[in-house]
Amino acid sequence: MSKLEKLRQMTTIVADTGDIESIKKYRPQDATTNPSLILAAIDNPAYRHLVDDAVEHSQKYGTSSHEKACLLIDQLFVNFGVEILKIVPGRVSTEVDARLSFDVEGSIHKAQTLIKMYEDRGFSRERILIKLASTWEGGLAAKELEKMGIHCNMTLLFSLPQAIHCAESNATLISPFVGRILDWYKAHEKRDFPAAEDPGVLSVKQIYDYFKKFGYKTQVMGASFRSKEEVLELAGCDLLTIGPQFLEELSHEEGDVPRKLDPEKAKQADIKQIHLDEKTFRLMFNDNAMAVEKLAEGIRSFTKASKQLEERLHCSCEAS
Repeated sequence: MSKLEKLRQMTTIVADTGDIESIKKYRPQDATTNPSLILAAIDNPAYRHLVDDAVEHSQKYGTSSHEKACLLIDQLFVNFGVEILKIVPGRVSTEVDARLSFDVEGSIHKAQTLIKMYEDRGFSRERILIKLASTWEGGLAAKELEKMGIHCNMTLLFSLPQAIHCAESNATLISPFVGRILDWYKAHEKRDFPAAEDPGVLSVKQIYDYFKKFGYKTQVMGASFRSKEEVLELAGCDLLTIGPQFLEELSHEEGDVPRKLDPEKAKQADIKQIHLDEKTFRLMFNDNAMAVEKLAEGIRSFTKASKQLEERLHCSCEAS
């Protein structure tokens, strides 16, 4: 039995890719996408029909250039999501535009739009996770969306206060970014870290133990890995979203996969509960230079990818 199969026995495996062929190959329970992944995927000629359909839809139903641009991106994301849902037995995560990261009402409206598009294609909202940035405003949007039965995956998460706010907003799951946390510490401390001491791994373990200790229903999904060793250090996490490279490596390796995160052990941990209001959240968050810098960088990165998508698709519109 491969390490990937052993990992499946204790953790739900999610494919972190927009490449549909990779999803078919590794048979994950769920899959997650973001603008960067979709941007990479549209270069594949096999997915040209998904782009063409989005262009046709936007031209047919958009009444202004702005509305056409919004429809184009939304339809493309949903087109990829629908193809993924035909393969995975579980859910697909679809991202709200990062430019709405501090806009509660805008995030709610965009989430409702995406869910309606999926439902119009015959897919229940139970199979969709809406990805929102883990800002204070993102948490508020998630709280309202969860009341509507729209389930949220909180992304761009780098710190405990972000995680607590998302859990207290009743978000379905959070996606702490393991590799991006490691990147920051490597750059600032000018050294490498063994996987067991990886700051990103330790951050996820801290959040996982906190959630299990205090009975939060929000699940933890480690994301953004830099090595398969990081993945294995989080064996037992509720979910792990893993890119094709590491899925491939783990599928060809044999050996023990010890459980590293355990809910029963977490319940016995000596942890004090934090009572979080907006002022406490902002103070704790801004006291963490890594989290502040990586959140801002992540929003810029996803925004850049969205703009590049819009430019590429605009060219497709003109060509058609």
